[in-house]
Amino acid sequence: METFSEHYASLEAALNKYMPDTDRSLIDRAVEYAREKHKEQKRKDGSPYIIHPLAVAEIVAEMGLDTDAVLGALLHDCIEDTDASFDDIARQFGTTTAELVEGVTKLTRANFSSSEEQQMENLRKMFMAMSKDIRVVLIKIADRLHNMRTMQYQSPAKQISKCRETMDIYAPLAHRLGMQKMKWELEDIALRYLDPAGYDDIMSYLRAHKEQDEAFMQTIQEKITLRLTDMGIHSTTYGRIKHVYSIYRKMAQQDKRMDELYDIYAFRVVVDTIPDCYNVLGHIHDLFNLVPGRFKDYISTPKPNMYQSLHTTVIGTQGIPFEVQIRTWQMHETAEYGIAAHWKYKQGNVGGNEKDFEWVRRLLESQQDTDAEDYVNSLKIDMFDDEVFVFTPKGKIVSLPAGSTPIDFAYAIHSGVGNSLTGAKVNNRIVNIDTALENGDIVEIITSKSAKGPSRDWLNICKSNQARTKIKQWFKKERREENITHGKASFESEMRRLLLPLPGSMEEALEQTLLRKLAFDSWDDLYAAIGYGGLTATKAVGRIRDDITKAVKAQNQEKANQNPLRTPAEPVKKDRHAVNGVIVEDIDSCMIKFAKCCTPVPGDAIIGFITKGFGVSIHRVDCPNTIGAHDPQQAARWVRVRWDQVEEQPFDTTLELDCITRDGLLLDLAMVMTTARVRVKELSGKDLPDGHSVFTVRFEVRNVTELESIRNKLLNIRDVLGSRRGQN
Repeated sequence: METFSEHYASLEAALNKYMPDTDRSLIDRAVEYAREKHKEQKRKDGSPYIIHPLAVAEIVAEMGLDTDAVLGALLHDCIEDTDASFDDIARQFGTTTAELVEGVTKLTRANFSSSEEQQMENLRKMFMAMSKDIRVVLIKIADRLHNMRTMQYQSPAKQISKCRETMDIYAPLAHRLGMQKMKWELEDIALRYLDPAGYDDIMSYLRAHKEQDEAFMQTIQEKITLRLTDMGIHSTTYGRIKHVYSIYRKMAQQDKRMDELYDIYAFRVVVDTIPDCYNVLGHIHDLFNLVPGRFKDYISTPKPNMYQSLHTTVIGTQGIPFEVQIRTWQMHETAEYGIAAHWKYKQGNVGGNEKDFEWVRRLLESQQDTDAEDYVNSLKIDMFDDEVFVFTPKGKIVSLPAGSTPIDFAYAIHSGVGNSLTGAKVNNRIVNIDTALENGDIVEIITSKSAKGPSRDWLNICKSNQARTKIKQWFKKERREENITHGKASFESEMRRLLLPLPGSMEEALEQTLLRKLAFDSWDDLYAAIGYGGLTATKAVGRIRDDITKAVKAQNQEKANQNPLRTPAEPVKKDRHAVNGVIVEDIDSCMIKFAKCCTPVPGDAIIGFITKGFGVSIHRVDCPNTIGAHDPQQAARWVRVRWDQVEEQPFDTTLELDCITRDGLLLDLAMVMTTARVRVKELSGKDLPDGHSVFTVRFEVRNVTELESIRNKLLNIRDVLGSRRGQN
C-alpha cells in the first residue's frame, strides 16, 4: 500500500527538479491542511486519501508551473469532498488558489435531468474557468491522469465509464492543449480497460520484438547522429516506438495485423535554432529516401495547440518507413507539455494570449442554445476532430474542422459575414457554398446587404458547431413566428405519429408538468426552439411520451371506475390478433408481409394493401406505391393497419447514404454500427464518377425511434452528406 511519506518525498523531488524557487513553507501548510481535511477519507485501495492530492500536485510540479498551481492541486478536492469553503481557502492561501480550486470542483451537488446534462455543465464550468486561467484545466487533466493510473481499484463498470469519458473528453482535450505526453498515457491506460485483449496483443508483440526494434532504432539513430556531428550541428537524436493506442488505431484504420504495420517507428531530432531545423531536414532527405506526400511543415504553420515541428517520412536501406520529427528545444518542451510550457513563458499574463484561447470562447458560445446531449456530441466534432487550415485573402490563417465549407469559414470570420453570405470564391474561383475546403485554400466570402439571411439547409451543410450555433441564433432572433409555425408542425406531426394527444386537448396541470420537464415556459417557446433547430421534435416528444401515456391511462382508469358497467348501446371492441407486430383493422386473421419498396418499421405511419393470394402487404404511408390508395378502382383493397403496441420485434430496414469518397469511410460506418450494437445484415458501397459514393446499410431495428437514432449517428460521420430510406 502506498504511504504518505513516499508520496511527499516524490513531490519534494519534483519540486526540487522542476520548481526550485517554489515557496515550500506555503506548500507544506497546504499539505497539512489537505491532510487534516481528508483525514477520515480513504482511497479505493485503502490508502489515505491525501495520497491523491499529493500525486496530482507532483504531476503539476512536473509541468513546471507555479506555487498557486501546486497549491490548487493539493487542495482541489477540499471544497467538493470536505467542509472546507472558498472563503477559508482564500483567507489562508490566497484568492487565486481558491479560484483554481473552485474552477476544478465538479458540480456534484446540483440536480440534473440526465448524465449528459451534468457532463455538459461540468465541461461548461471548466471551460469558463480556463478561459480566465488556463491552470484550471491543467490541474484537472493531472487529476484525471492520476485517477487513470489507479483505475485498477475501481469496479469494472466504473472502469469502462471513466475510460470512455477519458477517450471522449480528456485525451482529446490534452491533445487540443498540445500535451502529447499526457494524451498518450491517458489513451494507453484507457485502451487497457476498454479492449484488454487488443491491448495485450500489441504489448505481447512489442515485448517479443523488443531486441529487433531496439537494434533497428539504434542503427538509424547512429546514422543520423554521425552525419549531423560531421556537419557541426549540435543536436540530440532518439527513436521510439509509437504508443500503444496509436498502433491500435492504425491497425483498425488500415485493417492490418500488427506484423503488417511498418510505420510504427518515430525519431526526433532536437536542435538549437529554427535554421538548424531546415538544415537537418536536408541531411535527412540526403541520408534516406523521401516518401512523397508525407512532409509537413508545422514550424511555418503551427497547429492551433501551438505545436511546431518538421515532419517527414523516409525509408532506410532496410526498406522500413519511419517518421522523423525535427524541432528546437523550446518547440520540444511545448510538444511535450503544450499549453503548460507556453504558460511558463507568459507568467506575467496568466490568461494567456487571447488568440490561443479563441477556441475556448467558441465552445462557450456553442452551448448557449444547445441541449446537453447535442453539446457533448458537438464537442467531439468541433473541438477534437481533425482540422483544415485555410487563408483569408489577406493571408490570415483560419483553422476549421475537417470537411468544413465556405459557410463554416464565413461564420468563423464573423456572424455578420455568415448571415450576409451569398457566394464564395476558393483560390479565386467561384464555388458552391457546400464545397469542402482543403489545406492551403484561399477563401473569399461574397456578401450582400440585401441577403435574406441563412437558409435552414445550411444546418445540414456546415461542419463546425460554431456555424450551426450562429445560424440557430439568427433564426431564434429574426424568425420567431416562422419558427413557431415550423416547430409546431414538426411537434404535432411527431405526436400524431405516436398517437398522443396534442397540447390543448390535455388537462392544464398535465401540460404545465410537461413544459417544466421540457424546461420551457410555454408551448410557443418550445415550438420556436424546435423551429430554429435548438431541439428536435423527436427528442422533445421522447422526453414526455411516458408522462403522457401514464396520464392517459390514469384518466381512462378513472373513467372506468366511474362507469364500471357498459350501456347496451356501447359496442364491445374485439381484441384483434397481431401478426408480425401488425394489427389489421376489420380483418380477424390474415397473412402479413412487409413491402420491400419502403421497409416499414414500428413507429412509421403505415397502410395495408390486400394482395391476391399473399395476404396484406404493409407499406409506409409516404411510399410512392401507396398512390393507388387514391384510385377509386383500388380503394377497397387498401385497409387500415396499426402497429401492435404490446410487443416489439426486430425488423429489417435499409438506409442509403450519400457520401464524399474517401479512404476509411467504410470502416467508420462499420465502427458506428458496431458501437450502436446493431445487427448489420449488409454493408456495401459504390463510388460515383463525381467524387461521391453511395453506401447501402441493411440492418435490424425495433422501431423508428431506434432507426432515427442510428441515422443521426451515421450523419455525424465526416463526409456523410445525407441519407434516405432504401429498399431491401
